[in-house]
Amino acid sequence: MKEATKIATPLNEEKVIQLKAGDLVNITGYIYAARDAAHKRLFELIQKGQKLSIELKGQIIFYAGPTPTKPGYSCGSVGPTTSYRMDPYTPTLLNKGLKGMIGKGLRSPEVIESMKKNRAVYFGAIGGTAALISKSIRKSEVVAYEDLRAEAIYRFYVKDFLAIVVIDSSGYNLYETEPPKYSK
Repeated sequence: MKEATKIATPLNEEKVIQLKAGDLVNITGYIYAARDAAHKRLFELIQKGQKLSIELKGQIIFYAGPTPTKPGYSCGSVGPTTSYRMDPYTPTLLNKGLKGMIGKGLRSPEVIESMKKNRAVYFGAIGGTAALISKSIRKSEVVAYEDLRAEAIYRFYVKDFLAIVVIDSSGYNLYETEPPKYSK
């Protein structure tokens, strides 16, 4: 098995275009965690021409919301949520400089086209591994929309967060290319 590529945040276009579908990555640095309700608020701010609650340029958003943090831990369990729920908002966020997303499941053709246009990448994380994923989170803080509780925007410092490039910046998509190999 190929060794995971180490990448650090924030991402830049040069790094993003080097990542290819199927690559394993270990992400270190700050990432944001946000789900549906937070995406809707960010989208609405952009539509109104207002200042965003977070800087999106070069950032990765993990489609997740943590469970409550137990004493002595940096973060509660946190696993990926289904990504297509963010699809109505994603092209607008990509246009504002978002470079990476972590989630699970298919993305719409509109999102994939926007990823190609904006040179962005979609990472997959394995559902059902929330406790394991939380071990890579070294710091966690709510940075926006605290009233949304688990759906607030969190800023995580992650060390060696393991993910796979599912859709790369050229639109190569493992959800399209891999299933036919195993359907015989």
